[in-house]
Amino acid sequence: MVCALAAAVCFGTATVLQAVAAREAGTGTGGEAALLLRALRQWRYLAGLALDGLGFLFQIAALRSIPIYAVSAALASSLAVTAVVAARLLRVRLSGTEWGAVGVVCAGLAVLGLAAGPEGHEDGSDALKWAMLATGAGMLVLALLGGRLSGRMRALLLGLGAGFGFGVVEVSVRLIDSLRPADLLTNPAAYALLIGGGAAFMLLTSALQRGSVTTSTAGLVIGETIGPAAVGVIWLGDRTRAGLSWLAILGFLLALAGALALARFGEAPVEEAETA
Repeated sequence: MVCALAAAVCFGTATVLQAVAAREAGTGTGGEAALLLRALRQWRYLAGLALDGLGFLFQIAALRSIPIYAVSAALASSLAVTAVVAARLLRVRLSGTEWGAVGVVCAGLAVLGLAAGPEGHEDGSDALKWAMLATGAGMLVLALLGGRLSGRMRALLLGLGAGFGFGVVEVSVRLIDSLRPADLLTNPAAYALLIGGGAAFMLLTSALQRGSVTTSTAGLVIGETIGPAAVGVIWLGDRTRAGLSWLAILGFLLALAGALALARFGEAPVEEAETA
């Protein structure tokens, strides 16, 4: 659980650092490629990328030790980290309700940590591995066609797709039981991890560019928590401590509700910071 929380801290802080770097890099000319090159010259952006990498390592360690539902809830709490860090570095004003949501996230994670049992020991079937690969491929198709979507539901659909993509990564980590190159090349879960992760980043970027940050992030949080948690419980044997299933469900729902209340921090609010 400590690794899961460390991953959330890394991801949440990285978002703010990258937002600050993007704001400083966004004053020049050129398209998206030029913006990215300018951002890569900012130490904050590079620090954010390093934190993303470190967070992914913490995430892998957590998924190897505790149930997926606990890791998913912890990763959703990165929005609370982003909100607190943004209030400090970007001088974004949090309302009383948002501070309350941060407290709800923390309370939910504390309750979930007390109730969560050990990681399930059931091996994922070959069918589940192929299902993850198919889901990842489906999200990649959605990412490639995302620019053609229109309407008010576009941001939610793209956000959900990104959440499912990250969910594929979470489940696939559990389905990879050997890191030998020969085993990885024949394991569909290894390809599902790469395809699902790549599609998720593409979908999230498209969602944030083309629609409401709040709506996109709400879809992301729902997609990357509920689906993987269900897979872990139903197919991988994730359980709670004896007699504490109700407490784990309560903690999961509290953490999820608090994260959704902080959905506007899915991308640090740079514009607001500039006017604060």
